[in-house]
Amino acid sequence: MLIGYARTSTVEQEAGFEAQQRDLQAAGCEKIFKEQVSSVAKRVALEAAIDFAREGDVFLVTKPDRLARSVFDLLAIVARLEAKGVGLLILSMGGQPVDTRNPTGKFTLTMLGAVAEFERTLMLERQREGIAKAKGEGKYKGGVPTVARQADEMRRLLADGVKPAEIARRLGVARSSVYRVIDPAAAAGGRMMTFSDAARATSIASRRARAAAHAAATLLLIREAQAAGASTHAEINYLNARGSRSSLNCLWNEHRISFVLRQAERARCP
Repeated sequence: MLIGYARTSTVEQEAGFEAQQRDLQAAGCEKIFKEQVSSVAKRVALEAAIDFAREGDVFLVTKPDRLARSVFDLLAIVARLEAKGVGLLILSMGGQPVDTRNPTGKFTLTMLGAVAEFERTLMLERQREGIAKAKGEGKYKGGVPTVARQADEMRRLLADGVKPAEIARRLGVARSSVYRVIDPAAAAGGRMMTFSDAARATSIASRRARAAAHAAATLLLIREAQAAGASTHAEINYLNARGSRSSLNCLWNEHRISFVLRQAERARCP
């Protein structure tokens, strides 16, 4: 089966888009996948076309730049197609067709790969030399992290009540990066504080506050009972059970009274 793929970077390139489809139909394509999207963006139709192809099929494009964004990208796509047993036919590559199903086509792509690798090696070598020279002159400091540049904006959005997930979406960064800015101390310790952590901490603090208030109220009742002449835990319980505070007194026992008195002694409560 002949499978065609047509692509233009923008919707304004309508004439070129139609020309690709016309050439692919003339070449005998039975199914054509098409899209108008930049080569650096996610190419949904291309992925669908590769997934659709089966062993023995032939994948057709009019020119190599319609298929791949670079030589490396082209070779990667060819490798994926070959792994599925699918051939690639480029209708015009420098004015000549290239078919990976024959030795000449494979040789052409192999040469392209060798040249691309050679150029990349030279580029990396020049880059290393430039960095070494800049370091020697004290000019090289490395790139500024994207998150560091956006930290002030993150804090401003957070102050405006924007949630971390929304901040991450607006600024195009990971949510974990936002949390690192919000709570750098926790991040440095190996764990970032999330909103769930903050809510949990607030809940714990609230429970502790309620417990402290209950203990203070209990101590007040104990002091009132002692002032009324109660000397033992049982007498304290009895006097409070007769009062209007029975909703609390039903939970009282000698251990509870002892605990509250010990806590008051430690806190030096009067």
